[in-house]
Amino acid sequence: MFSLSTLTVLIPVVSLCGLFYSATVDENFPEGCTSTSSLCFYSLLLPVTIPVYVFFHLWKWMGIKLFRHN
Repeated sequence: MFSLSTLTVLIPVVSLCGLFYSATVDENFPEGCTSTSSLCFYSLLLPVTIPVYVFFHLWKWMGIKLFRHN
């Protein structure tokens, strides 16, 4: 559906828009980010989760490659 380069730009931009929306609409903005039912929580969680997932997926793939070739 989307290429990887498009998703690399699109996900942080959407998360940033959600964060700005939460900052303007929510009256208790910094404290409201701790609840999992708020949009702010997920707009902060997505940009952190995706690079961590990619890093560990590549780490697992590298481990499998090294195990096969040794």
